[in-house]
Amino acid sequence: MATGVLHRITGSLGRAKSTAQSAGQLVVLTRGLATSSSRNREDSWFKSLFVRKVDPRKDAHSNLLTKNEESNLYKIQFHNVKPECLDAYNKLCEDVLPSIHADKYYPCELVGTWNTWYGEQDQAVHLWRYRGGYPALTEVMNKLKQNQDFTAYRKERGKMLMSRRNQLLLEFSFWNEPVPREGPNIYELRSYQLRPGTMIEWGNYWARAIGYRQHNREAVGGFFSQIGDLYMVHHLWAYKDLQSREDTRNGAWQQEGWDEVVYYTVPLIQHMDSRIMIPTKASPLQ
Repeated sequence: MATGVLHRITGSLGRAKSTAQSAGQLVVLTRGLATSSSRNREDSWFKSLFVRKVDPRKDAHSNLLTKNEESNLYKIQFHNVKPECLDAYNKLCEDVLPSIHADKYYPCELVGTWNTWYGEQDQAVHLWRYRGGYPALTEVMNKLKQNQDFTAYRKERGKMLMSRRNQLLLEFSFWNEPVPREGPNIYELRSYQLRPGTMIEWGNYWARAIGYRQHNREAVGGFFSQIGDLYMVHHLWAYKDLQSREDTRNGAWQQEGWDEVVYYTVPLIQHMDSRIMIPTKASPLQ
C-alpha cells in the first residue's frame, strides 16, 4: 500500500513538473510578446510627442479641432449647371459675387470660385468665409434678402441650374487659412466621408501629416462639416498643373512618416472623391 501511495505521489510530482515547465515556456512566450507589444507602444508613444493631440472626451469635436479664437465659418456650394448654360452662369457670377465680396456691409468673403475640370462635369464650386461665425452668416443672409440685385441674380441663376447643395464648414486648427494667391493654378478638392466617431483620430494624424505637404505651398485649406453631410472632410490643394500635382504627391512618399499617416487614416474613410478645378475670373484664388 505504501508503495502504491509513493508511485502516485511520484507521478503527481512528475505531472506537476511538466505543467510547470509548460507554464514557464508560456510565460516566456507571453513576456516576449508583451515586450514586443510594449516596444511598439513605446515607439508610438514617442512619435506621439510630436503630434498635436486632442482629448475627445472633454469638449465638442468642433471646439477641439478648429481655430476657436478666429470663429470663422465657411460655406461651400456645389452647383450643377445645365451644360449649355455654363458660360452664361460664369458671367452672371462674375458680375455679382465680387461686389458682395468687396462690400464691407456684408461680413463675408469669397474665398474661391471654380469650375470642375475633372470629376463631376458642368459643376461650379464656391467657397465663402464668414468672419464671426453663425451670427455673421445670419447677418449676411438677412441683408441679401433686401438686395434687389442679388434677388435678380438668384432668379436668373435658378434657370441655369439642375441641382445645388451646400455645407457649413469649420477649418482645422493645424491647416493654413486660405488666402488669395496669384495664378495660374489648378486646384484639387479632395473630399472624405469618414466613419462616424473618427473625426478626432483623423485630426490627430493630419496635425502631423500637414507638415509633409507644405514644401511646394500646395496646402490651401482643410475643413470639416458642421451642417450638411456630416463627418465630411475637405482638403483643398493648389498645383501649377497636373504634372506638378503628380510630382508633389509622389514626393510626399519619400518623406519618413507619410506612409504611416496614410496607413492609419485610410481605415477611417468610408468614401472619398477628388475634383480638379479651374478658378473662374472672379476667384481670389487664381
